Amino acid sequence: MNEQMMEEPESTQWEGDYIIVRQRGTWEYVGRPRGIRAAVILAVDEGEILLVEQFRVPLGKPCLELPAGLVGDEDSGDEDVLEAAARELEEETGYRADELVSLGEFFSSPGMMSESFTLVRAHGLTRIGEGGGVGSEDITVHRVPLGRVEDFVAAARARGVAIDVRVMSLLMADWID
Repeated sequence: MNEQMMEEPESTQWEGDYIIVRQRGTWEYVGRPRGIRAAVILAVDEGEILLVEQFRVPLGKPCLELPAGLVGDEDSGDEDVLEAAARELEEETGYRADELVSLGEFFSSPGMMSESFTLVRAHGLTRIGEGGGVGSEDITVHRVPLGRVEDFVAAARARGVAIDVRVMSLLMADWID
């Protein structure tokens, strides 16, 4: 498989409000309609990182994640990523950041989906509410000391909680010697 595949026409197999299934030649993949993308927030405060746990229907169980949310899902798709990150951080965790900085665009599963996310670093956190999400979201907020992330993840895994791939980056320093 190479760039020649890009010469094949792309067709939409199915489209919902938040997901679109496309095919190009024999390659099937998922994306987001209307320019929707994601923001993932790396929120570290006083040596502790904010993690969230919420039930994920595709997995059939809760998942431990960095706070995150869709950018442009409620408008035309031109929402600013830092504004969306601020909104999602407050909704999910109950914390407001003094400063948000984009750390770049990343792709979490490029063999299966075209969706990207912008990793955003949150600085100067202030607790302004309980968090927990909006609507039917039922998010549990965890404030984990950086030196205890590995143990916390292991304990979550032992409870049957799925671990989002982005949490792996918090563990890698101990894996690489």
